[in-house]
Amino acid sequence: MDLKIFVDTDSDIRLARRLQRDIAERGRDLEGVLKQYNKFVKPAFEHYIEPTMSCADIIVPRGGENKVAIDLIAMHVNSQLHKRGFKLRNKMAHSADNGSQRPDSLFVLEKTPQVHGLHTFIRQTVAVDTPQSYPYEGRRLDARKICGVSILRAGETMEQALCEVCKDIRLGKILIQTNHLTGEPELHYLRLPKDIKESQVMLMDATVATGAAAMMAIRVLLDHDVPEQNITLLSLLMAESGVHTVAYAFPKVKIVTTAVDKVVNDKFHIEPGIG
Repeated sequence: MDLKIFVDTDSDIRLARRLQRDIAERGRDLEGVLKQYNKFVKPAFEHYIEPTMSCADIIVPRGGENKVAIDLIAMHVNSQLHKRGFKLRNKMAHSADNGSQRPDSLFVLEKTPQVHGLHTFIRQTVAVDTPQSYPYEGRRLDARKICGVSILRAGETMEQALCEVCKDIRLGKILIQTNHLTGEPELHYLRLPKDIKESQVMLMDATVATGAAAMMAIRVLLDHDVPEQNITLLSLLMAESGVHTVAYAFPKVKIVTTAVDKVVNDKFHIEPGIG
């Protein structure tokens, strides 16, 4: 750290502020506040906070009321920014203007359809007004038009990857569990983003065997006015029976997976599946 500052305030003022806050804003009684202060707050300050004063470059007494100290600190920070921060960033920004070759450690991915699609998402043209009232044209991902819905619990394993690609994406959850007596899927819980009917929905499940749970989840989305063609079913592994079942029932739903296995055993697990 370039500058270490300890902001100090008289102990009587600290106690008075705590009494005023806890009694007036938190509805606590005087005895309880004093007991907590003497037992926890004051010893913690003396043990953890006060010793750090010896490491400080500047100790500011009277806290925020010390206008002179605040002005001096602000002047110092401002001078340091102008001295090195702005010049350094300007130098870095123009470091490649001399036409130098790219370093050997740089690897640019091939322009595949997947990369092109990703660029289309993240480089969406947008115009914004900056805080300085200056219009700026740039590109950003409109995550409001895309949402992810996990079929719990296995579908949650895919959420992190989706969030890394689409920052600030909205997520929903549908809990579907198999009834051990009937062997049929049952809907137990759902939480979907608002205005989901206007979004492209990424429906996620780790595996799709018979397709029964996926079909129930798709029906839930359709009941919430999501157009069938706006649904994409994402799965790590699928069985052929599940693929055909979903595709036959919902021909407009897009299906994306990494592999399609042929066998579903008597426990409705994909073989070889994920073991």
